Order: sequence, then structure tokens, then C-alpha cells
Amino acid sequence: MPRSAGIPFIIAGAAILIIGVLVMTGGLSWFGHLPGDIRVEKPNARVYIPIGSCLLISIVVSLIAYIVRRLTG
Repeated sequence: MPRSAGIPFIIAGAAILIIGVLVMTGGLSWFGHLPGDIRVEKPNARVYIPIGSCLLISIVVSLIAYIVRRLTG
């Protein structure tokens, strides 16, 4: 296995570390409160449907995949 095969794992680990630090410090407190996120709270039940948040995640992951594909040729 070539040494360059480990680079994507290092990048993924760094991204997970950064996201973890943002979550712990409250840097992502806005996430889940985007327009399009449906939240219904009643005395006996809570329903949360994160449509806007899922769309944002989808766009970001698609852009990252596109950039990776363009760079790896």
C-alpha cells in the first residue's frame, strides 16, 4: 500500500477533530436552528425534522467530494 493512501485518513481525522472542538465550545450552536428545520414541542412529545440542516450537510459534503475528485484527477 502506498504511503499516500494514509493522507485521506489524516485529513478526515483532522476534520473530525475540528468539528468536535466546535461542538464542545458551542461554535455550532446555530446548527439545527436553520430555516427549514421543523420543530414541534408538545407537553407529551417532541418532534424535530432537520430538513435545512440536512440540506446544508449535503451541499458541503458534495462540494468536498467534487473538490477531492478534481484534485485527484
